[in-house]
Amino acid sequence: MKAIIPAAGLGTRFLPSTKCTPKEMLPVLDKPVIQYVVEEALEPEEIDGVIIVTSPGKPELLSYFQPDRSLEALLRERGKAEYANAVAEAGGMPVDFRYQYEPRGLGHAIRSAADATAGESFLVLLGDYVVPSRSICKAMLEVSQAHGGASVVAVAPCAPEDVSRYGVVAGERAGSLAGFESVGDEEPGAVWRISGLVEKPAPADAPSNLYIVGRYLLSPLVMDLLADQEPGKGGEIQLTDAMARSLEREAMYAVVVDPLSGYDTGTPSGWMATNALMAASDPRFADEFWAAIDERGGLGR
Repeated sequence: MKAIIPAAGLGTRFLPSTKCTPKEMLPVLDKPVIQYVVEEALEPEEIDGVIIVTSPGKPELLSYFQPDRSLEALLRERGKAEYANAVAEAGGMPVDFRYQYEPRGLGHAIRSAADATAGESFLVLLGDYVVPSRSICKAMLEVSQAHGGASVVAVAPCAPEDVSRYGVVAGERAGSLAGFESVGDEEPGAVWRISGLVEKPAPADAPSNLYIVGRYLLSPLVMDLLADQEPGKGGEIQLTDAMARSLEREAMYAVVVDPLSGYDTGTPSGWMATNALMAASDPRFADEFWAAIDERGGLGR
C-alpha cells in the first residue's frame, strides 16, 4: 500500500520565505515538516512507499530525499557521525514523486498519483499537518480492517463556528476502537459510519462539528471517481466530492482523534507554535529552549 502526500502548493501565506524554500521544507526543530509526515506515513507495516505530489518549481523536495554521499563523507571525516546518519536516513527513505502541473485542487493532486496506487487502497496525509505520535494512520487501518477494507478518515471536533474552515462529516456512531469502549460520540476512539461529507459548510448547514483532520485511508473507488470529478467549491476538484460520490457504492467510516494529537504548520503562527511546543517537550532541546526564553524575561505578554 502506498501513502500520498500532496505538496504542490505555493506556500503563499509564508511569502517571501517560500519564494525560494518550499513551505514543506521549513524546519520544525531539526527536520523539515515534510520529513515528519513521511516518517508518519511509513510507520504502519502495511505501507511500502510514499508518493509526494509536488510541482515542477520545487526541486528542493527531490534533492532532500536523494542520497548525498559527499556530504555524508565530509561529516564523518569531521567526526560528526550523528549528522551524517541523519542525512543518510533522509536520503534513503522510499519516496517517489509525481507532478501536479496546474493548481486544480486537492482531488486533482491525489489523482496525479493514480498510477502509483495500482488499484489498491491508499493513505493520504496532508503535508502541513504533523502528528508526532504517528498514531492516526494505525487507527484508520485498524478501523478499515474491521470493516472489510472500507475507506476511513480521521476526524476531530471543532467549535461550531469553525466548521466553515474544513471538510465536515455526517453520520452516526458505529462503535469504538479497541480499548475505547466507553467513549462518547465525539471523544477519541469513537467510530462513525459516514452518510455524507460537506466541504467548508456554513455553520447553519453543517451536519456535525466533526472535521477531517488531514488523514485519509481511501479505497480504489475514490481514485477512480477522481478521474471524472467535476470542479466544486472554489472551482477546484475537491477530494471530498469524490468521497461523497463513493458513498453511493460503498461504506466509509470515521475515527475520532484528539484534536491536539497533531500540529497544523500551514500558517506562520501555526508553524511558530509547533516549533515552540515541540521544543518545549523534546528532551534534546527543552532545557536550552526554556533557558533562552527565561533569558529574555519569560513568555509574559
